Amino acid sequence: MTGSRLLTVVVGLILFLGLVVWLIDSLYRLYISVSFTSPLLGNLLLVVLLVLLAALLIGIVYYALLFLKPRSRRPPPQVSAQRPDAARESLEAVRQQVTQIQDEVARQVLLERSQQLEASFSRRAFRVIVFGIGSAGKTSIVNAILGRMVGAIGAPMGTTTIGQTYQFRFKGLDRDIEITDTPGILEAGIVGTDREQQARQLAAEADLLLFVLDNDLRKSEFEALRSLSEIGKRLIVVFNKTDLYPESDLDAILQRLSNRLQNLVSPEDIVAIAANPSPIPLETGEWVHPDADIVPLLRRLVTVLRAEGEDLIADNLLLQAQRLGEEARQLIDAERLRQAEKVVDRFQWIGAGVVSAMPLPGIDLLAAAAVNAQMVVELGRVYGCELNLERGKDLALSLAKTLVSLGIVRGATELFSIALQTNVATFLIGRAIQGVTAAYLIRIAGKSFIEYFRRDQDWGDGGMTQVVQEQFRLNQRDEFIKGFVQQAIDRVVQPLSERIQDTNP
Repeated sequence: MTGSRLLTVVVGLILFLGLVVWLIDSLYRLYISVSFTSPLLGNLLLVVLLVLLAALLIGIVYYALLFLKPRSRRPPPQVSAQRPDAARESLEAVRQQVTQIQDEVARQVLLERSQQLEASFSRRAFRVIVFGIGSAGKTSIVNAILGRMVGAIGAPMGTTTIGQTYQFRFKGLDRDIEITDTPGILEAGIVGTDREQQARQLAAEADLLLFVLDNDLRKSEFEALRSLSEIGKRLIVVFNKTDLYPESDLDAILQRLSNRLQNLVSPEDIVAIAANPSPIPLETGEWVHPDADIVPLLRRLVTVLRAEGEDLIADNLLLQAQRLGEEARQLIDAERLRQAEKVVDRFQWIGAGVVSAMPLPGIDLLAAAAVNAQMVVELGRVYGCELNLERGKDLALSLAKTLVSLGIVRGATELFSIALQTNVATFLIGRAIQGVTAAYLIRIAGKSFIEYFRRDQDWGDGGMTQVVQEQFRLNQRDEFIKGFVQQAIDRVVQPLSERIQDTNP
């Protein structure tokens, strides 16, 4: 028991005993007063007072024991066991997603990548990536850590053209460390751009990232740091070449770094080193090469990997699984979109042929005919949503009413009346306008339903109206209308003209 708690207990006991003496004296005086008037009532009062006093003593003892009992500390949450499970579950979900890809080549590629990720669960090394501009001294840091030459120290910008990986071990860590020297970012030219893309890809795959600086933080470096932090990368910022700065200037730079990066990196993760100090001249005219000063980096590296290493591996695997899943989702969405557009294309010309063969008397009926319930059902099937025909009719009717209320039916009719005037014979103009307009309206409806199914049967915050308006806007561009009219003439007007000529020899 601590001294402060013991003092509190002693003071509390003294006050308690004083109150007990005062209470007993007061109760005794009350009992004598009541007993003098009525002995029976006095005895009853005595029993009640004794019961209350016993309850009070029991309560005081109970809470005193609670106070004196050592506080039990809640065990920290075991997140390390949960994160690998989450990564495995995510990877299994990705595999199920990949099986939906129809392209055999793409499916096999993603399956192989998922297998490589699964194999990463049992890998025995932490993956550390050294990242930064070409002149920051990344290779020198790797050289200093390994204790041997692995590349040209002081190499000019651009020497490291591919990610070079080396393996070593620290005492006290169960896993090896794989450290990768990446190409420099922010280099000029096409070759530099390719290297930067490769470096960023390697950085995204890191368990732990060493972001190397050699000067005050540039805007481009800050943006790179922020983007890496936003995707969940664990960062240690390494300020290299400290031997080139006076101590006062170095302290000022480090303070500015800490201020600018306070929302991205903790102060403990900003480490100052000199991986390859400049030679120092002696009075004899000789030059001495000081030893590398990288102890602060090694200490921080070991501390982070010992405390967070297992979670960093699990987090990285989870991130890679999520990225793979997003890539699979995009491929599936692209395949579905191609299939859905074929469905829309087929139904728009089927609808156009029906309407042009049997013209409708009213514009409202034409709007209702623009959305075909069977098309809705087939689009749903493409996106894995099994709808019955009745549900398809309900959706089609709702969208038909929206087309009318927005004036899209009238606008489409006027648009194609003008477009067809110079391309279609006078005796065909009425039927052609209705047929082509029907095809156009079915197209807008189909495109709208594609967005509906892509959003898991949800029209979004703007509702059906906003989706329909957006599709109408996208499908009324001049270049599209010209191509659509030409297709309509080939698919609708020409067959209609041949049928009329056959019936009127």
